[in-house]
Amino acid sequence: MDKATSSSTDMQLKAIQQLIQSAKFIEAIKQSKLLLTQTTDKQHQIEIWYLITVAQRYAQEYSPALKSIKTLLALDQSHSRGNQEQGYIYLALQKEKQATKAFELAVKLNPSLVASWQELIQIYHQANLADKVQSAANQLAKLKKLPPALLAVTELMHDGKLLKAEQICRHFLQNNKRHVDGMCLLAEIGIELKIYDDAEFLLASAIELEPSHIYARSQYLNLLIRLGKYKVAEQQVEKLLSIQENNLSYKIAKANVLTGLGKINQAITLFEQVIAEDDNIAGFHLQLGHAFKAQGEIEQAVSAYQTAYQLNPSYGDAFWSLANTKTYRFTDDEISHMQQEQTNEALAIDDKVQFYFATGKAFEDRELFEQAFAAYQQGNSLKQQHNGYDITKTEQQVDEQIEYCTAELFDIRSKLGFDAPDPIFIVGLPRAGSTLLEQILASHSQVDGTMELHNILGLASRLRGRNAKNDSQYPKNLSTLQPEYFQRFGQQFINETRVYRDKAPLFIDKMPNNFLHIGLIKLILPNAKIIDARRAPMACCFSGFKQLFAEGQDFSYNLEDIGRYYQAYLKLMAHWDKVLPNFVLRVKHEDVVDDLEKQVRRILAFCGLTFEQSCLDFHKTKRSIKTPSSEQVRQPIYKSATEQWRHFESHLAPLKKALNLG
Repeated sequence: MDKATSSSTDMQLKAIQQLIQSAKFIEAIKQSKLLLTQTTDKQHQIEIWYLITVAQRYAQEYSPALKSIKTLLALDQSHSRGNQEQGYIYLALQKEKQATKAFELAVKLNPSLVASWQELIQIYHQANLADKVQSAANQLAKLKKLPPALLAVTELMHDGKLLKAEQICRHFLQNNKRHVDGMCLLAEIGIELKIYDDAEFLLASAIELEPSHIYARSQYLNLLIRLGKYKVAEQQVEKLLSIQENNLSYKIAKANVLTGLGKINQAITLFEQVIAEDDNIAGFHLQLGHAFKAQGEIEQAVSAYQTAYQLNPSYGDAFWSLANTKTYRFTDDEISHMQQEQTNEALAIDDKVQFYFATGKAFEDRELFEQAFAAYQQGNSLKQQHNGYDITKTEQQVDEQIEYCTAELFDIRSKLGFDAPDPIFIVGLPRAGSTLLEQILASHSQVDGTMELHNILGLASRLRGRNAKNDSQYPKNLSTLQPEYFQRFGQQFINETRVYRDKAPLFIDKMPNNFLHIGLIKLILPNAKIIDARRAPMACCFSGFKQLFAEGQDFSYNLEDIGRYYQAYLKLMAHWDKVLPNFVLRVKHEDVVDDLEKQVRRILAFCGLTFEQSCLDFHKTKRSIKTPSSEQVRQPIYKSATEQWRHFESHLAPLKKALNLG
């Protein structure tokens, strides 16, 4: 739909709203139904059906209103105000049980709906449910304490209107610069929009302004864990525990921090202590399972995941975590349960996505490839609808790197950085074999394995900056930054990553997305080593498509997007080869599979390391691994995965086309 058509529809929607506000309900219904015939845009159709329902209810046309709201919820079952409206209709029809269910779902989807909480308080009061009355009243009191602008922000956030919410929140903070609740809300929006540097700054500032603000500090802790900044997170969780020493959520957070710091045994002990205090929380068992998995204790991990889903049968993450061990095989009953959960209208989107991906893995293991692809496709489609990824932005980033990271830039500035040789970066696409290369290198006595570190991405984000036009300053500013910054950034990277290392002189950062920032790495760490883990395009891209990532790989949920992303990656890597000759070693996964020893010797020579037999016996190395391939790299090299995509070839035409393969 073009902008002019969209603008015209928006104007008509406002006119219908004005008719409702003027109590001209019949005319509003008539205009809405006419507008329905003039638009095919799903979002506009949802808004129109909502207005029809509201007008019909006000006109006391309850049966038609009920049909209208069911049409709306068929288009968008997570429409919070739609569910609230359904609650009102059921109340008018004196169907209190259905009304209660509708209002409860509404506040689950959007906890800031004041009207739904008010109705629930009345319903609970009449039913003599004192605990529920108190809980709802507490939530309502909390909402009413918010300034009207921030209440509007919370409603917009929960309705998914993040950019509008951000605009209102920023305007509020311009006039209330030290309002900590406002800062927390803007940080929450930033996290949802993945503008993590803004969110981190806001939350750090909030706890500086108000050190006793528990929610701000908790939010800051959760973000630090998400960003992998475990050392700073450790400081924050200790402060929270000094205030609330018996808070189980904070103890779980500490255990997660310990896992991130590689102190897995301590983490497992703490998880088990918390579970001994309260063994009825599914999420606690899930986190314990993750720690066991990182440690290589798969039987214990599986047992913990199973306990999690026994406690909460709708817990999609528990089922996906079982699938993500790569070795677990689901029973008939488990598959039937997962399929049933996919039809649960009240199920959260994330859980539903996880059930689809887990079901796909279950069917693939049974060689039921048609059913497996259908499940993967549904999971990917649902995930893509909600992540807002735009492949053209990645392609633009690649073009900007090529435009500004020139041979001339490196001739002039390549000796300004910090000269430590410590880091070995493994880059590429996820599922390209990077975990295998990391395990080979980490099996060497002179190399520490770490994890996918966020430090380079964080630095690039800070250099990118944000302004009113949202124009990116990076990488253009690499040619204008003060020379001393490059050494400072390199030293900062070494200092910040030391916490993830043991005592070896070299260490690995295997964040795949760092391929976008090889120029930046060269400028701040000129003696770093970079290995490009490459895998054949169809195998790599399809492996990514059927993997549900924790975060950061939003391109992978659409076949065309993932193909275009792979092409953009090839384009940029060719550029780095041209302007930074011999800085990157390319290692093809298929070559490693075909001749392990030859590739191991080649990799070690590139890194300036002598050959050690332990690198060939990499599967015997004991270390924590937090990526999806953790169990595969604890086994000897195998070739079975290289052609798995061919079982799904009939469905992969969009991927082949994007890769220029057919």
